[in-house]
Amino acid sequence: MTTILAQTVVNGLMVGMIYVLMAIGFTMVFGIMRIVNFAHGEFYMVGAFLFAILYGSNDLPFAVSLTLAVLATALLGLVMERLVFNHFRGNEINGMIASVGIALIMQNTALLIWGSSPRSVPAVVSGVLSVGDVVFPWSRLVVIFGAIVAVLLLYLLISHTQIGRAMRAVAQDSEIALVQGIRVDVIFPLAFVLGVGLAALAGALMAPVLSVSPFVGLAPTLKAFVIVVIGGLGSVPGAVAGGLLIGLLESFAGTFMSAALAEILQFLVVIAVVLLRPQGLLGRKEREA
Repeated sequence: MTTILAQTVVNGLMVGMIYVLMAIGFTMVFGIMRIVNFAHGEFYMVGAFLFAILYGSNDLPFAVSLTLAVLATALLGLVMERLVFNHFRGNEINGMIASVGIALIMQNTALLIWGSSPRSVPAVVSGVLSVGDVVFPWSRLVVIFGAIVAVLLLYLLISHTQIGRAMRAVAQDSEIALVQGIRVDVIFPLAFVLGVGLAALAGALMAPVLSVSPFVGLAPTLKAFVIVVIGGLGSVPGAVAGGLLIGLLESFAGTFMSAALAEILQFLVVIAVVLLRPQGLLGRKEREA
């Protein structure tokens, strides 16, 4: 029983940390640009495909493949922000509609380029870590470790750098930030690129664990949206708490009950949060914001 519990926790942490990366990127874009980006999962998909090509097909080193996949996807995100999303800042409804269109375009473009067949990627590290009777696959531990490092680096950026302070100021009130001399025209694309980069990192980390296909980004997008509703739209700590909660809930419910029941429980949690605390677990009320 202990072995099953420990492995369930590891699985939940792996999935949860991927959800955390997705949700942080999603909530950063919303918190700063006020755009609900339903194309977020397609950047996850692009990152996964690029990593699969660089690492799986061209045998580049893991770190090089991961870095190039994230940077290339972030560059694509910058282009998208300049061409499309930049025109919908603060317009949540139109921005959301535009993001759905971008998602469909990216899905079908990937379908034309890479086809519909799922693509597998070799494991980064083979074998398992044995702790007594408990066995942890190294491939899953790599995902957890990589995601934790990314979250810590983002925390340092937001909390201990001038750029991070500027991003927090713009998220609180972009007009006042502009009056104070903050370059909001730089902060907006930077926030979008960071969000896209986190999604690409999540996709690249998960590529060796799950197969890659043009539609692989749909589920992470829905999970990210669920998580930011639970944690609070615009709240990075809420995204972390919500991502871990949903990941562990999904793992335990899927292991001891069923995958279908796990999905039901997740949305019951969402409904409960919306009814009892509409601003989310760690979000702020509109009058406070």
